[in-house]
Amino acid sequence: MSDPLSQRPDPPTPTEQEWLRPVASSEHHQGDEVSLLRVANTLLKRWRTVVFVPLAAGIVTAAISFAVRPTFTATSSFVPEARSSARLTGGVADIAGLASQFGLSLGAEGSQSPRFYAELARSRQTLEHLLVSRFPNVDGRGAIQDSTTLVRSLQVSGKSFSDSLELGVRKLRARLSVKVDNPTSIVTVSVEVGDPDLAANVTNSLVGYLNDFNSQVRQSQARERRKFVEQRVKEGEDDLREVEEQLRRFYEANRSWQQAPQLVFEEGRLRRQVEIRQNVYLTLRREYESARIEEVNDIPLITVIDRAVPPVRRSWPKRSLLVVLALVLGFVMASMWAFSADYMDRARTEARDDYVEFKELLARMRLELSRLIGRSKPRQRV
Repeated sequence: MSDPLSQRPDPPTPTEQEWLRPVASSEHHQGDEVSLLRVANTLLKRWRTVVFVPLAAGIVTAAISFAVRPTFTATSSFVPEARSSARLTGGVADIAGLASQFGLSLGAEGSQSPRFYAELARSRQTLEHLLVSRFPNVDGRGAIQDSTTLVRSLQVSGKSFSDSLELGVRKLRARLSVKVDNPTSIVTVSVEVGDPDLAANVTNSLVGYLNDFNSQVRQSQARERRKFVEQRVKEGEDDLREVEEQLRRFYEANRSWQQAPQLVFEEGRLRRQVEIRQNVYLTLRREYESARIEEVNDIPLITVIDRAVPPVRRSWPKRSLLVVLALVLGFVMASMWAFSADYMDRARTEARDDYVEFKELLARMRLELSRLIGRSKPRQRV
């Protein structure tokens, strides 16, 4: 009996074409992809454009950067003194410390937080004060001339003084930078102008104005508190004298008050009134002395960490960075043009029909656009 497996026909041997079919497919797939060699060939074919366009962009950018007037940035930092209205202990103190990481202040007045000073530095009142302040004027040769206002130093010219002040506020606010570090409560102020000495003077004047404004606000608050406590001291003193006079008259009218229970009760009531008025008067007296001390307190409420000094290097323009960016952008634009030109050349030879159709459609679009533009123009009356 013969084996059925042995009766099966042998599989056909692949022909030469079938062996080469996968290789041809792989070569066709690789041909569809843009190889590095084709990219290099495209760039080398138009190497003059790829090389000279970025070079020209870098040279033009460098020339413009030298023509632009440089600016300098001066920086100063300070720490505002935060006076807590009440002492925080235990878990409340931990919550207050955690809240300070996010710029929140618990147990302190809002006008004592670093964010308050940041907003105060950007306020219109502060900027107008700086604009009308006078600073030493430095000419182009570095010689110090007569002092002039900041609004003139910034070369702001409006239709009127108020208009110039408005434009100066906008310009100065754009050149002012205020940053607050929440964990340390450090406020950093930076001013960017065209002269290094002027930048340092304006920055220090800004910090000084914040300190003066803060001192005036604190002193006015202490003055109002002192006046209120002073008035209460006078009222407390009058009340104390009134109850003491009542007790004196009681003793004079009732010399043997110890013998009558009703008089003993009345004497105790009057004596308690005197003790209460005495305690109130002593408390108000202590508050009055504290308010007087706080009113004349000359401890600075802003601790300056770094005073602004004239910067040595300019902050703008950064010529090296601009030239590098111009070179990169010029190379990208030149490469895109090279690939576009190469694609159009291939379209003329390999896909001539598509290229002819593209030119016809482009010409038709131009014709239709010209007709639409001609219709939109108003006709002149004869």
